[in-house]
Amino acid sequence: MEITKKTYIADIERGIYDIKDEMKHKFTTGKGLDTSVVKRISEKKNEPQWMLEKRLHALEVFDSKPMPTWSTDLSDLDINEIVHYLETESDNMNSSWDDVPEYIKKTFDRLGIPDAEKKSLAGVGAQYDSNVVYHSLNEELKAQGVIYTDIETAMVEHEDLIKKYFMTLIKPEDHKFAALHGAVWSGGSFVYVPKGVKVEKPLQSYFRLNAAESGQFEHTLIIVEEGADLHFIEGCSAPKYYKNALHAGAVELFVGKNAKLRYSTIENWSKNLYNLNTKRAIVEEHGTIEWISGSFGSRVTNLYPMSILNGVGAACEFTGVTFAAAGQFLDTGCKIIHAAPYTTSNVSSKSISKNGGGAFYRSLLKVVPGAHHCKATAECESLMLDNNGSASHTMPIIEVNTDDIDIGHEASIGRISDEAIFYLMSRGLSEDEAKLMIIRGFVEPISKELPLEYAVELNKLIELELEGTIG
Repeated sequence: MEITKKTYIADIERGIYDIKDEMKHKFTTGKGLDTSVVKRISEKKNEPQWMLEKRLHALEVFDSKPMPTWSTDLSDLDINEIVHYLETESDNMNSSWDDVPEYIKKTFDRLGIPDAEKKSLAGVGAQYDSNVVYHSLNEELKAQGVIYTDIETAMVEHEDLIKKYFMTLIKPEDHKFAALHGAVWSGGSFVYVPKGVKVEKPLQSYFRLNAAESGQFEHTLIIVEEGADLHFIEGCSAPKYYKNALHAGAVELFVGKNAKLRYSTIENWSKNLYNLNTKRAIVEEHGTIEWISGSFGSRVTNLYPMSILNGVGAACEFTGVTFAAAGQFLDTGCKIIHAAPYTTSNVSSKSISKNGGGAFYRSLLKVVPGAHHCKATAECESLMLDNNGSASHTMPIIEVNTDDIDIGHEASIGRISDEAIFYLMSRGLSEDEAKLMIIRGFVEPISKELPLEYAVELNKLIELELEGTIG
């Protein structure tokens, strides 16, 4: 008689990410959202009239749109129970780490941010709740005309650029949470790389949401001019509370002719948080956008970075990994619009689910009329680690509106095979070691692309936490 042995897969040990700071805020708009909240945010930031008008228009759009129902259930997310803006005791952006409040420094020290800056980053930005508390940039890059600062400072010092690009790729009309972002956005980073400048070391922004029942709505705007090159890293985390929290940031990326941008993200939100983020890039002639994406936390995630290949020969690479455990539904993927001839894209996505977690891969490959001789490939693989109700789904959409193209997609879903376990055990590994080796081998094509060498948090998420998944 064959005996089936159930394998227990332990939850990811979040450790330092769940350490909470005492909430110290000198100002908050309180729970809820209306016109007065939006006006107070704008007033606090001393914004120009055109930005206030943008916010109020976005609020009107938000109020007019129903809650999305096409993905998982969002009925438990009550916007009126969310605090949309909080100021820390120090609401000034600091250029010296020594000037950051001690309790905030300790949080970022635990996450390895200052250490990473010293070793291998050209610049660092740190946001705590609604405010950017620290920003720095290598002096050599400043001399080359590179701009890297918080977006509120950019609003003052580079208003023409902000006015030209801000929320032109992501519009409030796109969906309800893009509109919410447009109304209450706060914090985020602005990067400008001039023509021909190659930034040899990465820039990194880290977004930490500490307060309970609150939202974080940072806006990242990056402009990489013709022939320039940049690697930008984004890290996100929040401690676990028992009331809902919300993240609805926005990322707008502009990649010029013959330019290259790699955008790496590791999101490790807590399981009480709704991660409803929007990211979009537009790429001009022979430019390249590379997305490296890891989603390891949140109660619900809806995230589909979009790349618009707008110029002849533009290219996109998307590499992503998702890990869904008990109580999580991570609906992720990407959208790629081939809007010009001879454009190329390549998608590699992997998901892992366990203990009843749900992983959903959703993607769009679209070829517009006239975009001939484009080439696109997509591969998504899903691994379920147990028989405890874990789920994995794929929904790839391919929309073709022209001839002379080459598009392919393949998907696979499976469990760890008994044959593979037996083979590895016959070579001297224990059962747990064998299973761990298979999991690490499954994510290796993606983990090798992550910037492990200069961001300590990424090491913890990809290496230490996956090592702890077999128990």
